[in-house]
Amino acid sequence: MKRRIATCFVAVSVETEEVAGYYTLTATSIALADLSPDIVRKLPRYPVVPAALVGRLAVASEYQGKGLGGALVGDALMRSARTELGVFAMLVDAKDDGAQRFYERYGFTLLPGEGRRLCLPIALALRRLEGKAERPT
Repeated sequence: MKRRIATCFVAVSVETEEVAGYYTLTATSIALADLSPDIVRKLPRYPVVPAALVGRLAVASEYQGKGLGGALVGDALMRSARTELGVFAMLVDAKDDGAQRFYERYGFTLLPGEGRRLCLPIALALRRLEGKAERPT
């Protein structure tokens, strides 16, 4: 954070004042070649588009399974959507299969050829939050 590479956001328990979870956000970009043709056809023909990367997301063990992880993803999405800079999508790097399934439940999809890097266009996520787009199954 001192070098302004990432910003950390922390969820604190009201009762205990313990850290319940956190995530980091940093600016990044996505090459158009890494996106699906359905998405690319709606974008300007720049070589890359701006994105926000969730570098770390963690929930303390006593708070897991209670929806805090989803709330942190939602908070990261809303912060990225409200920024005064252009941010086309949110990216995450899932550390394992369980993490990948977690992000896929929120609509993230794998980027082809990128290992466990997943992407969620901000506009699509906002439409889903408003109930105007179909949710993933």
